[in-house]
Amino acid sequence: MSAVSDASTVGVPLKVGDKFAGLPFKPCSMDDLRRYSLVSGDDNPIHLDPELARRAGLPAPPVHGMLLMARLVPALASWRPDLALLRLSSKFLRPIYAEESGEFSGRVAQVTPGEPTKFLLRLMMHNERRELSLIAEAVTVLKPSI
Repeated sequence: MSAVSDASTVGVPLKVGDKFAGLPFKPCSMDDLRRYSLVSGDDNPIHLDPELARRAGLPAPPVHGMLLMARLVPALASWRPDLALLRLSSKFLRPIYAEESGEFSGRVAQVTPGEPTKFLLRLMMHNERRELSLIAEAVTVLKPSI
């Protein structure tokens, strides 16, 4: 199993077991959540009102799930800029809260030869308490050479 974790791996064939680990992500601020709410139409107050979140038993407003998923795309690109995303699905296990950082990790779970060869990636996102917050699967292909 090889660990590949930077852009110097562009063009290096992917194989089952290749992984990237410890890609940190920055916290989402309350302003980030407000802006996301405006463009997405998801104005659920649990994401926007710290007092409401506290009354619901949460330490802070949770980050929108789709905003977290959107952060997976640049994380993948920082690991392997030569991959193109075909499909992304996820399951949310625990919240990541406003102002909370964490990290992404993942591995190549399956390689399906063909034209083009497809790579199934299993992805994880941990919150700053090191709790598994999100699991995802991404189907990717190598971008065509120009």
